[in-house]
Amino acid sequence: MKVKGFLKDVGGASRVTNARRESYAKASATPDPKDPIRELADALHPGKQEWKVKKITDASPTAKTFRLEPLNGHVPVFQSGQYINFYLEIGSSKLTRAYSLSSAPFEGRGEKPFVEITIRRNVSYFVPDYFFDQVKEGDILTAAMPFGSFYYEPLRDSGNVVALAGGSGITPFVSMAREIAEGKLPVNLTILYGSVNHKDIVCGEMLAEAEKKAASLPEGKGSVRVIHVMSDDPEWEGEKGFVTEELIRKYSVPDSTYMFCGPWAMYNFVSAALKEMKVPLRRFRHDVMQQPSKVTNIPGFPADQVGKVYKLTVVRGIHEDVVDARADEPIAVALERSAIAIDTHCRGGECGFCRSKLLAGDLFISPLGDGRRAEDKEQGYFHACSAYPVSDCKVKIPIL
Repeated sequence: MKVKGFLKDVGGASRVTNARRESYAKASATPDPKDPIRELADALHPGKQEWKVKKITDASPTAKTFRLEPLNGHVPVFQSGQYINFYLEIGSSKLTRAYSLSSAPFEGRGEKPFVEITIRRNVSYFVPDYFFDQVKEGDILTAAMPFGSFYYEPLRDSGNVVALAGGSGITPFVSMAREIAEGKLPVNLTILYGSVNHKDIVCGEMLAEAEKKAASLPEGKGSVRVIHVMSDDPEWEGEKGFVTEELIRKYSVPDSTYMFCGPWAMYNFVSAALKEMKVPLRRFRHDVMQQPSKVTNIPGFPADQVGKVYKLTVVRGIHEDVVDARADEPIAVALERSAIAIDTHCRGGECGFCRSKLLAGDLFISPLGDGRRAEDKEQGYFHACSAYPVSDCKVKIPIL
């Protein structure tokens, strides 16, 4: 910064004002509709896009990786740990689903940019069934990206990261490992990955490849180490059981950042272990936690509501619909099943895309990941992905 002198610097604001007035005087009276900042923002984050399913490969006996290429040739800038949100029509249902990106950011910036998601189906489930049984190479899907704040931030996080993952929760760390191995992210990453059996390790080959490639990086450019932990595998010769406090301590270095992605039961265990280790909250970060499939695992959920069905009046502008809604399923699920579009993203109550208003009746609001503002709570707003009807209700949802 150049210092011109006390009076000149103090009077800088008036000089800017005068320069602006001169520019106004010289400007054309005809409005210019072009907004270069808006155009740049739209190019970087274009909203909904069409994506071609370029390739489908097995990521394990129960998981598949779907490679997607944008029809317009542009992959929005993203970071390892963020997710893509799909807009789907399955039968009579209209729904959205989010999946963490398992590809690395550098792969979205090449000559033929692409992204990948990895989906696991170890039990029959609505959306994974659709991807496994109906989505084929060459199909066109509609999706938007990127979303989420679960990514490495050097201003906040330590240069040593211990990733704690279970099942399909490995996907954001696959992306991170691939980015490190390419020399694009100078982080020392240690992954403690819990699986049931070594024959069904999701993205096992991708992790091994990233670990091997990262081993040749110059010192200080990052590293990748993967420790597999098998919970039910007599043949496994490595770490066995669950990701315990003992294992976390064994593979940690001082002042590590801990990042978690996995099932709800594992989160409860891991968070308790890190609390026992006296890990500061700023050093423990987790991905968006979806609501437990078994609602009785949600603290405070009234067990006598399981199985009950209520009438849900849905208001969109001047239009009203009345649909059935189960007390043990989020309102968003009832809407999707009834082909009423509701834009959900995180499906954990945090992001607010499905913010709606309760007009009449009673709801149970899950305390897990409740991302509502204090004012919203007072005014009767709720997030449809984490709210459960406990009486006949009338709600107002956004018009899409």
